[in-house]
Amino acid sequence: MAVSDPTLEIETSMHAAGARFVIGIDEVGRGAIAGPVAVGLCVVDVTVGAHPEGLRDSKLLSEKRRVALAPLTAEWAVHTSVGLASALEVDRIGIVAALGLAAKRGLVALHEAGADIGASVVLLDGSHDWLNPALSSPLRVQTRVKADRDCSSVAGASVVAKVHRDSLMIDADARQPGYGWAGNKGYGSADHFAAIAQLGATDLHRRTWLKTSV
Repeated sequence: MAVSDPTLEIETSMHAAGARFVIGIDEVGRGAIAGPVAVGLCVVDVTVGAHPEGLRDSKLLSEKRRVALAPLTAEWAVHTSVGLASALEVDRIGIVAALGLAAKRGLVALHEAGADIGASVVLLDGSHDWLNPALSSPLRVQTRVKADRDCSSVAGASVVAKVHRDSLMIDADARQPGYGWAGNKGYGSADHFAAIAQLGATDLHRRTWLKTSV
């Protein structure tokens, strides 16, 4: 089956309904056992034009292609940012609240870069609004299943978040070798679990996630 490219159709309809900006949001690392959870944010308006050639949901791209597309996406969008919540924070407050915390940090970065958050509508991948519970002032949020596949802004958010998080895990692997993070990116492969059993867990591991696995 051919993979369809995302479009700006949904974003355009949101602009037509009065949104000056649309902030596409997607998360990366939700299911990992080590490393932060990352939330990508990609702001578009009516002037951005066609997305970079080949842009798709990060899960549908090779690592090499994602790395090439991330800076092109940042140039194409009005603004991009990535918010993080650490493994310790995931352990302390749970993954859903950690997603909200990471997204809140990403929104702060957008605000500091000059993005008009108040004039924006958030296009959030999935069926659950996990963003507004983390905010003191709610935003206009539209959830959409498979938005990362269908919507250019969300696909862009997934790519910038994935590349950012992967780079952190590669750097962490250089500092703490033995867990294969440069390859598994913190996800629970058999070799990763074997390394934890041999070497023990680190501060980058979500320890509450390991109790039933190791």
